[in-house]
Amino acid sequence: MIVLALKLLLAHFIGDFMLQPNRWVEDKLEKKWKSKYLYWHMAIHLALLVLLLQFQLLGIIALIVISHFSIDLLKLHFSNPKNYRWVFALDQLAHLTVIAVAVHWVHPFQMEWSYLFSDKLLLLATFLVFVTFVSGILMRMLLAPYIKEVITEDNSAEGGSLKNAGTYIGMLERLFVFGFILMGQWAAIGLLIAAKSVFRFGDLNKGKNRKLTEYVLIGTLLSFGLAILSGMLYKNLDSLL
Repeated sequence: MIVLALKLLLAHFIGDFMLQPNRWVEDKLEKKWKSKYLYWHMAIHLALLVLLLQFQLLGIIALIVISHFSIDLLKLHFSNPKNYRWVFALDQLAHLTVIAVAVHWVHPFQMEWSYLFSDKLLLLATFLVFVTFVSGILMRMLLAPYIKEVITEDNSAEGGSLKNAGTYIGMLERLFVFGFILMGQWAAIGLLIAAKSVFRFGDLNKGKNRKLTEYVLIGTLLSFGLAILSGMLYKNLDSLL
């Protein structure tokens, strides 16, 4: 079952990402079903599936190719500049669902839905939500008194930083720290702190703003501190379950 799933996933990844140039995607978005690249794309998927499955499971190959063509047509029809990210995500989810159905067709397997509500998984989900979203809000509340002191006419734009970049960076760094603690890799946390310090040093040095430097340092220590405490607490609670 695992080998079949890996073969189908490999064919999907190569066909949908590795062997699909941007100009193909642009042409398909413009011409929809009239684009020749849509059919070339299907031919590549067909060739990959036939090659990886060695001319076996022809019913599975037909199911995946036909469903892939139908899903891609729907994506091209509904996709626009405003929703293309959501449509892309739904498109990939649909393809992966078909692959799961194909694997189940050949190797029937049972889904343990009770596992989704197990103590350990609920504990992990709770801490992941805390480390990403809750911690970010707590940090904003704790740092709120310093915002007006930091944002001045000289640094209000922060050099034109990306929208919500700080929020996503904070989420990612806390997830990394949380993960490193679960793996027992404390040294990796030090490397992460050093890497962030190197990237931020140029901005802080260029700005020559002591208040901004202190603000960033407090925010970094809070972020890492919350992630470390969460990781330690999670490991202790997990050992009790």
